[in-house]
Amino acid sequence: MIDAQRIQATMAHYVELVDAGDINAILALYAEDATVEDPVGQAPLQGIDAIGRFYRQGLGAMKVSATQTGPVRATSNGCGAMPFRVDMEWGGQPCSLHVIDVMEFDAEGKIRSMKAFWSEINIIANPS
Repeated sequence: MIDAQRIQATMAHYVELVDAGDINAILALYAEDATVEDPVGQAPLQGIDAIGRFYRQGLGAMKVSATQTGPVRATSNGCGAMPFRVDMEWGGQPCSLHVIDVMEFDAEGKIRSMKAFWSEINIIANPS
């Protein structure tokens, strides 16, 4: 089983990779049969190919920055949660999206599932 410190490090690294826009490195964190539900309530994406398309169409299509806004909370049974902020343009306006990601990890330390908790009410306009 993956330990809590490794979960914390992997999740913090995930935010760094989102900030850098490094889609290939983000995908390397996922298990081949992982699922992504972003935001929660959308149909989950299954498998690395579908997850790759999701990141390329979203993160790869716009300039974003990401910042972790609180500590990663990790369990001793392979799960973690963390708050972070994505700064971007939404509808042509600069804004910040405040999100909480919940991830489950497999025994090898790969992300088995990721659920992103956010909706439009978590998007805050930034004054120019």
